[in-house]
Amino acid sequence: MIPLLILGLLIQNPGAHGYELLALMDKRHYKYIVNFTKGSFYYNLQQLEEKGWIEQIQQNPSTIGREIRNFKITGSGRIEFEKLMAEYGTKSEYVNLQFYGALLFADEYDKNKLLELIQSQLEQTKTRIALLDEYLSNTQESPGTIDYYRRMNENSRAHHLVNLEWFEQLKAEIEGPVA
Repeated sequence: MIPLLILGLLIQNPGAHGYELLALMDKRHYKYIVNFTKGSFYYNLQQLEEKGWIEQIQQNPSTIGREIRNFKITGSGRIEFEKLMAEYGTKSEYVNLQFYGALLFADEYDKNKLLELIQSQLEQTKTRIALLDEYLSNTQESPGTIDYYRRMNENSRAHHLVNLEWFEQLKAEIEGPVA
């Protein structure tokens, strides 16, 4: 998935350098789409260059004394982008929260510690919803166009709201009736 993100971002931002692409991924909250680290991002960037799917373009001298490598997508990179779009666009996978794995053994775990885990999930989910709300409140679709990224974030927000409700119900069931 990381190669698709990099290729797509370079189509949208030809001439960008790695740090700019990472900053866009952070700003757009791509971490909720795919797990990546700075290292895995730069590894994929290097692999795309070695495969000839992206290439460096004329570099501007850096004012801070280090080399800045600006990239653009190549013709073969565009073909790979099309393949990746078809590959990922036809996939539909189950929601897979790592929390589900831990929940399999909830009966074998201390009840108070389990409640702490659920509280952690509640807080993380509320944070994600707040970030999505912030993004959505600062963007608007232009009339006559479809902003797919906005729509994706609206859908993600709806999923998080369902998860929030589920975590709250789960917490209430574990806590039991209030005396």
